[in-house]
Amino acid sequence: MEMRKLGNSALQITPVGFGAWAIGGSGWDFAWGYQEDDDSIAAIHGSLELGVNWIDTAAVYGTGHSEEVVAQSLEAWRGRRPYVFTKCVLRWDDKGHVTQNHTAASIRSECEDSLRRLKIEVIDLYQMHWPPSDNGPGLEEAWQTMAALQKEGKVRWIGVSNFNVEQLKRAEKIASPTSLQPPYSLIRRQVDKEILPYCKQQGIGVIAYAPMASGLLTGAMTRERAAALPADDFRSKNPEFREPRLSKNIDLVERLRKVGARHGRNPGEVAIAWVLSNPAVTGAIVGARNAKQAEGVMRAGELKLSPEEIAEIEGAAAAAVAR
Repeated sequence: MEMRKLGNSALQITPVGFGAWAIGGSGWDFAWGYQEDDDSIAAIHGSLELGVNWIDTAAVYGTGHSEEVVAQSLEAWRGRRPYVFTKCVLRWDDKGHVTQNHTAASIRSECEDSLRRLKIEVIDLYQMHWPPSDNGPGLEEAWQTMAALQKEGKVRWIGVSNFNVEQLKRAEKIASPTSLQPPYSLIRRQVDKEILPYCKQQGIGVIAYAPMASGLLTGAMTRERAAALPADDFRSKNPEFREPRLSKNIDLVERLRKVGARHGRNPGEVAIAWVLSNPAVTGAIVGARNAKQAEGVMRAGELKLSPEEIAEIEGAAAAAVAR
């Protein structure tokens, strides 16, 4: 696979990385529903066999369980160890309810917990999952702590997630972020206007999450499947998976299917390739819940869309949003 340098780091990453959100399983606020660990490990191994060289997880995914599954998969993997990225500042209670904590003590504790669960000596990229919801001074305390963890050798590089330009500038006064992790897909393009251009200008790497809109653009989501999403799957409450948005999104998927057919690719791969076609984007985080799903999307970085196809796809997306 092609390699891309991530921001100011020494990391050379593949265009697609394995996203470990869904494999955390159920029992917390933003779960994807029940998940078999054996399927998760097979999905990770299948992705690594296809050349993927990084895994993105977070402490909060499955309230620690995703990190534990990643560790199990790495223990059983006989090839070169992929880079492991994880995140902090989202804590949970015994009922799986999630709250933010940006204090230095909490972040240090989270880092040690993640190292223990992942069974690694250093985290390749440690990311602040969200800025403080009140936009208060907790951002500076948290980022100073993460910069200290980097100097101490607990983490190799530090990044942020879900930050806007103003928040990036505040972080830069303390230490340059290696990366930003924003949501980015054909139906979620808010970062296009200011955030992506700023990252490109500043040399901040971008690893986009939800490039297939949480499974909506894979080509496998139908009206029946959307209606049957269990209550413990956060997507059951997402307006994009309900009418009137659902039908518009399914129409968009059919346009992606037509483009993909020219290359022998599926709609999800086209959606990912579109995200990766943006010069500000370094990589896309792509989830898979079993080996078959991994096989269907993890080589999307090899698909190069023509300028005409990009215009065609964006026209279809604009029409879907307008309707």
